[in-house]
Amino acid sequence: MHGKIETTSEPPEHADCCAHTHVATPALAGALYTCPMHPEVRNVGAGACPLCGMALEPMQPTAEVLAHTESADLRWRFIVSAVLSLPLMVMAMGGHAGMMHDAWVQGLLATPVVLWGGWPFFVRGWASVKARHLNMFTLIALGTGVSYGYSVLALVQGWEHSYFESAAVITTLMLLGQLLELKAREQTGQAIRALLRLAPKTARRIEADGAELDVPVSDIKKGHYLRVRPGESVAVDGIIIEGESAVDQSMITGESMPVARLVGDVVIGGTMNLQGSFIMRAEHVGDATMLARIAALVASAQRSKAPIQQLADRVSGVFVPVVLAIAVLTFFAWGMWGEGMSEAVGYAVAVLIIACPCALGLATPMAVVCGAGRGARAGVLVRQAEAIERLAGADVLVLDKTGTLTQGAPKLLLIAPTEGHSEPNLLRLAASLEQHSEHPLSNAIVQEAKIRGLGLLKVHAFNSITGKGISGIVDGRSVAIGSEAMLTALGIPASLKTKAKPYQSQGQTVVFVAMDGHCIGMLMLADPVKQEAGEVLKLLSGLKLVMMTGDSVATAIAVGRKLGINDVRAEASPQSKSEMIMALQAAGKKVAMAGDGVNDAPALMQADVGIAMGTGTDVAMESAGITLVSGDLMGLVRARRLSEAVMNVIRQNLVFAFGYNILAIPVAAGVFSHWGIYLSPVVASGAMAASSLCVIINSLRLRNVAL
Repeated sequence: MHGKIETTSEPPEHADCCAHTHVATPALAGALYTCPMHPEVRNVGAGACPLCGMALEPMQPTAEVLAHTESADLRWRFIVSAVLSLPLMVMAMGGHAGMMHDAWVQGLLATPVVLWGGWPFFVRGWASVKARHLNMFTLIALGTGVSYGYSVLALVQGWEHSYFESAAVITTLMLLGQLLELKAREQTGQAIRALLRLAPKTARRIEADGAELDVPVSDIKKGHYLRVRPGESVAVDGIIIEGESAVDQSMITGESMPVARLVGDVVIGGTMNLQGSFIMRAEHVGDATMLARIAALVASAQRSKAPIQQLADRVSGVFVPVVLAIAVLTFFAWGMWGEGMSEAVGYAVAVLIIACPCALGLATPMAVVCGAGRGARAGVLVRQAEAIERLAGADVLVLDKTGTLTQGAPKLLLIAPTEGHSEPNLLRLAASLEQHSEHPLSNAIVQEAKIRGLGLLKVHAFNSITGKGISGIVDGRSVAIGSEAMLTALGIPASLKTKAKPYQSQGQTVVFVAMDGHCIGMLMLADPVKQEAGEVLKLLSGLKLVMMTGDSVATAIAVGRKLGINDVRAEASPQSKSEMIMALQAAGKKVAMAGDGVNDAPALMQADVGIAMGTGTDVAMESAGITLVSGDLMGLVRARRLSEAVMNVIRQNLVFAFGYNILAIPVAAGVFSHWGIYLSPVVASGAMAASSLCVIINSLRLRNVAL
């Protein structure tokens, strides 16, 4: 609506503590800042949003935690306001609001709450007026300001009633809502920081004279030569020019199987070098690395999300001027034809008090808070309020394969010895040799041998051939384990090749075992599908199901066929996953994404709602709006039911809040006073509180909703 708003002002040297709700984060030199509520706003340096007054945040992802004092500031405002508002509520319920002595006490208690505790709302409300972008803050500032201002006037003039408690309680409740919202907003930056921290801080650079020196990664330039040793993370993106190794690229592909990397192959910054040492030439550094680009994708998708309060803000944009107009007309009408100025002020104030957005402001957050509490007891953690709304409206569910639909680690499924050899003997030989390897497949074979109680044999002359397999002397026999390529390299005929094809077509990895130059059997391994997956997908049959994975086409199709998923997309990179989701969204679909790996982070953020498996990576959980604590797929069903229940309550609350104002405002304006039906400011204040109580009670029903 506003287009792209840009400013070029530099950040002030001394931030005015009253300019916005917190001391702005330290400006990054030349960095662009944006508003979390209005992503179209762009500003060079820190400051306040011209549309809503909210503090701007840096657009450039950073691994560092910037100083952020807004949360502490709001917390103190809320604590002090709550302490001072409590006796005000007690006095109001005691029915002493009209006594002059109590009125003075109420004024003393309410003044710091409204003028200091509620100051951020007045600042944001004024900013919304200047920007001609009326929103919730306009209503909050107007309601509390008029209630307090009228009460001060009533106190000075000696009028019978004052409404200090209304102004103070409204301020306190709104501070609580803002504090909860800010906490969720601050947590969203943790996903980006977790991504960027995957990259090492130093790298071993090879100097022109051949010397090797550990230097900060920030000093690495394109063309520099780096040595990467076993167990180290790759510092930047580059190409191997000497040596070979096996690299764990699970952060990119999501797959647990290490990938062989030889001379000429590309290696990605942040991935883990498992075996072997190699020399690489840096090709992409700084913001150009794949890791930095993934972080940028996460940040971009994060900023593209609109807050759940947008509906209330849009309605408020029409509601506020209408209420103002009604209040002004009420004042002049009763001033001209009523019994005096006091009566005119009373009716006008009653209109503004009854229209105060307390119930409207509580309608969504109270339902979300209660729903989040219920979800937590069921293992469904809601990190972002809008995730509930978006999940309820989703019509497509995108599922990552590894770690989401499958267990996330390889398992030995079948042992097939040749004639003359037994399963225990084949497994004992294989596990004895594999115990010296760090490959995930090796671990699966060794674990199976231990489960079966097989004693492992001593190994001599162990040798690892990157990308092919391993060999050694086991109990005096020459044993080799690996792929067909290794058997061919050793001159061993792969006689079981034909028998292996059916298993390979099912997405299983086949490992051949040879002894003394003869193939004696094969082992079939795979990442098993979770036991509950089939049942869960049936319960989610109302959604279109799509499976995306970085795994091979054959494996992906095999898993999809087993689970009845027809739309399967394999060999997907983090960027292509995000692009596929964008394509679905461009087609008008509301997309939910469930994943567990670093490679899923951009897609989780791009989706309308991201759902992370609690057994996955921290980055995935920080990128998602909902986390399933145990990683149990039934959590998807519970999350869907929770979102539908919460949205039903939110709709009921909003209908009640808006309907309440529509019905009550004419009564407050005195339209029906001729028949003895009217609302004094005191009754209006009580009615406003009652409407909020109804919203709270309705929301509390969610604590016992069945999931």
